[in-house]
Amino acid sequence: MVILKINANEANQRIDKYIRKYLNNAPLSFIYSLFRKKDIKVNNKKTNISYLLKEGDVLTIYLSEKQLNDFHSKKELIEVPFNEEIVYEDDNLLIVNKRKNLLVHGDKKEKTHTLTNQVLNYLFKKGEYDPHTTLGFTPAPSHRLDRNTSGQIIFAKNLISQQAIEKMLHDRQGLRRFYLCLVSGVVKSDLIINTPLKKDENKNLVFTSSLIKGGQEALTKVKVLQRFNNYSLLEVELISGRTHQIRAHLKSINHPIVGDSKYGNLKVNNDFYKTYKYDKPFLHASILKFEEIDGHLAYLSNKQFTCPLDKEEERIINLLNIDGETNDKK
Repeated sequence: MVILKINANEANQRIDKYIRKYLNNAPLSFIYSLFRKKDIKVNNKKTNISYLLKEGDVLTIYLSEKQLNDFHSKKELIEVPFNEEIVYEDDNLLIVNKRKNLLVHGDKKEKTHTLTNQVLNYLFKKGEYDPHTTLGFTPAPSHRLDRNTSGQIIFAKNLISQQAIEKMLHDRQGLRRFYLCLVSGVVKSDLIINTPLKKDENKNLVFTSSLIKGGQEALTKVKVLQRFNNYSLLEVELISGRTHQIRAHLKSINHPIVGDSKYGNLKVNNDFYKTYKYDKPFLHASILKFEEIDGHLAYLSNKQFTCPLDKEEERIINLLNIDGETNDKK
């Protein structure tokens, strides 16, 4: 038998989600059987799988010592240095400027050197996170950035903040995200790309088509900041947040991101590298803008956080201007 007391950072989540985090090695069938057999109680009373935990609740799980040893393992901190720039921080959120070629989460090939591990180490040293005492919540990014996309990413330090950010993104209200990117070709005007996306899991590629079966709705707003002879500097607002959305959408209008090996133009990328010695996707999460919001994060209303391009990308924009390749600014 295990007895757990729910603290403020573990409250306001469904009990089944909490149990899945605690019994992190247990199959779902075992967890569901605990509920079915009434082997989980809250405040000494029977509960159902959708119960929303409250601060101060006493949770009792009836299972053997062997089951506990098999299905519950303590989280271990993977020690890595924190090397990223902090854009903003308070008791609820940490906004980090992620550099390119850094995973947010681990994958099959890399599980150690990730932004998430860096942030957990940073918060551990500050005394704001302890993997051995934290049960129902681990600080985590509230949205995604691809490995080779630089810029701002939000980490929630507590569950209520994570839920607030995720709700804003899901409802497409309260938080706006803007990216800077350099694309191939001259984009003639501002536009909105509203084309469904579907991911091929085997190829890790996203395809666009207005007729695609099973595609997810995706909406991207494009604003032209500067036109060059062969390229355009864009500000892109991500309305929905699908995998590779900006990259796939810009490819669909024949203006792929410069340096993008998956969705870009090989000849353009090779020529660009020969001239500017740059071979990464020119895509940067530049602005996070909070609108008027209520609730736990209301103090962030109307605040904007801006993160400029890095020195290498600024160098390229300056060279494009110096080379006389632009005479059309918007």
